[in-house]
Amino acid sequence: MREAQPVENGWFVDERCTNCDVARQLAPGLIGEVNGRSQVLRQPRDEAENRVLHMAAHACHTRSIRPPSGLLDPALDPFPLMLDDGVHLCGHNAAVTAAANSYLLQRPDGTVMMIDTPRWSRSLATRWRELGPVTDVLLTHRDHAAHGRVYADHYGARLWIHEGDLDAAPDADRVLRGLDPVEIAAGVVAHPLPGHTEGSVLYIADQRHCFSGDSIYWSRTTGDIEVAEHVTWYSIEELAASLSRTVDRLRFEWLLPGHGDRTRLPADEMARRLRELAERTRKLRPRPIDFTAHRW
Repeated sequence: MREAQPVENGWFVDERCTNCDVARQLAPGLIGEVNGRSQVLRQPRDEAENRVLHMAAHACHTRSIRPPSGLLDPALDPFPLMLDDGVHLCGHNAAVTAAANSYLLQRPDGTVMMIDTPRWSRSLATRWRELGPVTDVLLTHRDHAAHGRVYADHYGARLWIHEGDLDAAPDADRVLRGLDPVEIAAGVVAHPLPGHTEGSVLYIADQRHCFSGDSIYWSRTTGDIEVAEHVTWYSIEELAASLSRTVDRLRFEWLLPGHGDRTRLPADEMARRLRELAERTRKLRPRPIDFTAHRW
């Protein structure tokens, strides 16, 4: 495939870019969306900005973010990247999960849970284990199930999914059923939230961190919590019902989605915005899937 050429021998984005938004989340101001794909907006001015571009490049699922030499410096790979005490972003997003973000959640007993999965790599799996023994791999929904089994088997961990998406991971070790919240470990609660897919789930840890999969995310366009109405595979009406049923049970500060941006807000403000989101979503009606219509 022909690649976009470096500009003045600087950083550039090649033509494999799928406009997934991951690089723009990590390098705002340096990488932006231009004509439906990511583009380097300006070259780094110092070593700190060079490191930011390396961070975006090491997350990119197509390795489209390229330095002048064309080769990434492995010494500047920052992942796993701490976002908050006990929560790390994996980076190294996978093409087979449509570039979904994945996370590592450290628990008070020293164990670790993986929420969705980065690309499979034995060396990366060894790196994640440095945070502690991985006991569980939590899948938020079918779109992010790839690599779940291989990571779970590598660690001897339990693989979790909801029955609504069980055909995407039929060999899961733990199957969530029904619509009621389930405490799957001390302080970690699974909230079934059918809508984006039939088996979508939110995982809330310690009433602080919400791993939302593709159900809800923080939009830079609107400056608010949103649903991805243009890419809701199962039912936007079901998602509206799920939110109405669930929002009063949810308490957290960090919104950590698979796709879309992350944010941290005071728990009361987050709760208010969730209630308003439930009201807005009730007014939405089904529409065809259209990736080009979605604005991050």
